[in-house]
Amino acid sequence: MAQQKGRKRRGADQRDAPGAEARRLAIEVVRRIDEEGAYANLLLPSLLVESTLEQRDKNLVTEMVYGATRMRRSLDWLVDRFIVSPPAPALRASLRVGAYQLAFMRVPAHAAVSATVSASAKRNRPPVNAILRKVAGSLPEEGEIQWPSDAIQLSYPDWIIDRLIEDLGAEDAEAMLATMNTAPEVIEREDGYIQDTASQWVVDAVDAQPGDRVLDLCAAPGGKATALAGRADTVVASDNRPSRVSLVASNVARLGLTNVVPVASDATQPPFAAQSYDRVLVDAPCSGLGVLRRRPDARWRVQPNDVTELASLQQRILSEAASLVRPGGVLVYSVCTVTKAETVDVVQGFLDTNPQFTPSSLDPGRWRSWGPGGMVLPQDHNTDAMAVFVLNLRAS
Repeated sequence: MAQQKGRKRRGADQRDAPGAEARRLAIEVVRRIDEEGAYANLLLPSLLVESTLEQRDKNLVTEMVYGATRMRRSLDWLVDRFIVSPPAPALRASLRVGAYQLAFMRVPAHAAVSATVSASAKRNRPPVNAILRKVAGSLPEEGEIQWPSDAIQLSYPDWIIDRLIEDLGAEDAEAMLATMNTAPEVIEREDGYIQDTASQWVVDAVDAQPGDRVLDLCAAPGGKATALAGRADTVVASDNRPSRVSLVASNVARLGLTNVVPVASDATQPPFAAQSYDRVLVDAPCSGLGVLRRRPDARWRVQPNDVTELASLQQRILSEAASLVRPGGVLVYSVCTVTKAETVDVVQGFLDTNPQFTPSSLDPGRWRSWGPGGMVLPQDHNTDAMAVFVLNLRAS
């Protein structure tokens, strides 16, 4: 009889609160992002494919993972007022997922707390329950949360905020940061490829023509190369790692394209003949500060010295790319960031030593003037942030 009662108690402990399964998956992903350095945009889709959750619950998991990762500085402030020592990663993940539901999704406290407690590891359930109830009690019933600073409210590392304010000015920087805390719009091209509008505008800026031979020197995963294929005669899509080139090849095959040639090569030492391309696109590796709302963990991964190191790499690639443009051809430089070091400074330094290239003006309905080129900020047209520079080589 005692054994039966024990089994009943264990069975009762194992019963999930409604919505616990979705929270359990969200907690696992958030923990692995923080503890293992996993990438949200790679890990989450793979686990959702394996999951038996209904689509609405998969959507809920995505919102909780992206939101709890994106807003982690805000969430940690909400939680840390009620704890005395830093929590272990699994407990921290549960608290972030729970606090995100309370503060940003406005899930009723009883539902958010009970489901998150049920989804947590058994040893973490008592502190999750106690702390989340305190968080819920601290939130205003109406109006905005009174955050201690803009940095905590915006939930970015200080250096990103400071860098963008220095480069863009406070008003544009803060609007950009706030916009990147909202979910991005999913844009599908006519061929079914998912690609942000700003990236499509970069393709437009390349202005490939029928008969053109185009080189996309940093092509993976292939969005711009496959878009250029519909305008040019041939597109050579190069990237430095075979695994990334395989992504290009996969997208080329999926879209049924026959005029895109994936190639593995180092953009700092390109193996292509001099002056052999009508148009060369350098969509360079960058800090990615313009696409942080699509990559929620990237804001915590990128470091200040990355900008300097990447700017040096960008300069090398752009210099090498210049030799591949035929006389009268076009060199296009683009990055999904807007730091001056990776945009204006790179291109102006290039132009100072390569006077045979002259910059073109860009569509002012799309691009803000930005040094010798243009940029778009997320608040302008609800796109990613992007900078682009179109450089024309003299015919002779």
